Amino acid sequence: MTYKVGLLGLGTVGTGVAKILQDPAGRHPLLPNIEISRVGVRSLAKQRDVEIDPNIVTDDLEAIVNDPAINIVVEVIGGIEPAKSLILKAIANGKHVVTANKAVIARYGNEIFSAATQKGVYVMLEAAACGGIPVIQALKQSLGGNRISELTGIVNGTTNYILSRMYFEGADFDKTLAEAQQLGYAEADPTADVDGYDAADKMAILASLAFGDRIKLEDIYREGIRSITSADIGYAKELGFTIKLLGIARRTDSNTGGKDDSNLEIRVHPTLIPIQHPLANIHGVTNAVRIEGDPIGEVVFSGPGAGAGATASAVVADIINVVAALKSMPNNVNQLMGCSHEHYAKIAPIENTVTQFYARLLTHDKPGVIGDLGTAFGKHCVSLNAILQKNTIHDGLAEIVVVTQRVSEYNFQQAISSIRELPTLHSIPTVLRVL
Repeated sequence: MTYKVGLLGLGTVGTGVAKILQDPAGRHPLLPNIEISRVGVRSLAKQRDVEIDPNIVTDDLEAIVNDPAINIVVEVIGGIEPAKSLILKAIANGKHVVTANKAVIARYGNEIFSAATQKGVYVMLEAAACGGIPVIQALKQSLGGNRISELTGIVNGTTNYILSRMYFEGADFDKTLAEAQQLGYAEADPTADVDGYDAADKMAILASLAFGDRIKLEDIYREGIRSITSADIGYAKELGFTIKLLGIARRTDSNTGGKDDSNLEIRVHPTLIPIQHPLANIHGVTNAVRIEGDPIGEVVFSGPGAGAGATASAVVADIINVVAALKSMPNNVNQLMGCSHEHYAKIAPIENTVTQFYARLLTHDKPGVIGDLGTAFGKHCVSLNAILQKNTIHDGLAEIVVVTQRVSEYNFQQAISSIRELPTLHSIPTVLRVL
């Protein structure tokens, strides 16, 4: 039997998918049974980097999801609409869906998966987080016997490229971002990447799979990397750290095994990582995810997080999985491939988290400054692990860097509020968390 695919989108990823399906030699033996039946594009006039029979190409995207001959709809057009509506219509028509759309899944996954469960169809999303790294299937299947306690990842290649360049070359953020845009690693509007929205979308998906409940995107604490300067990178090096934009999802008490999710924290923010940590040496556009579970311990997945090859690889793997399931169990749903979460996780507010902090302060170069800072921190039960004071930098200002011991976010922020009131303080350019 031939399984017919309706491909929505023929951009970078869609082209990569088409090329794999057109060239099955040496790949999985199921690929010759998969046929691109129709292709939906926004513009029929646009030149493509792949040879497609023009008779199967259309700009009527709804015609594809409504076509009774199509078994699997592959959505790689991106964005919220019309992608969301097309996915839901495909499901309503009893079609299986493969998508690379993290934004739609992170925001409307509850609606999409509920509809899929009702219709008895698959919605596959390996390509929606971390490109070619098979972390979603691992969470669904290979690690299914584990109780996951923590998932930490570098899940955005653009920010990792920028921070890597800043680390190795000492360049400033704005200059490095401009270079990333010229090279195509960053969009003309880089907001989704550098302000952490893209990473938060991916962490919503990964955390849901790791901890077994639906995640509300708005419950994820998010910060971007715009405030990071070459000075912070330099101080991090001096203290034995590097800086990465991390997605962190973990239970603060992983021994209970219960369903009380109030101890689940999910956050995205730039983080100081000890240089010996497995994620510290992930550079460039590479993504990596570290998972800690019982009984397996630590597992690290690393590889290309974006691009035609990596994302198309994940999309085609999902298509193969759907076809294999249809061949072996045509009238039943493989429970390892679905998403049966029904309840929303209760995410702890950021104020409840406990971590170390890094802060860079500019103060007026006067006697007693260190004492004033120590008193303010001590008043709010913040103990210091390291303190660096540099010579006067300009205009009578001194630069002081502190790293705290582990402390609650609430206490630390109370201390920072007190410090902002000190007459000896000029400003606090940077506050970062430490892994």
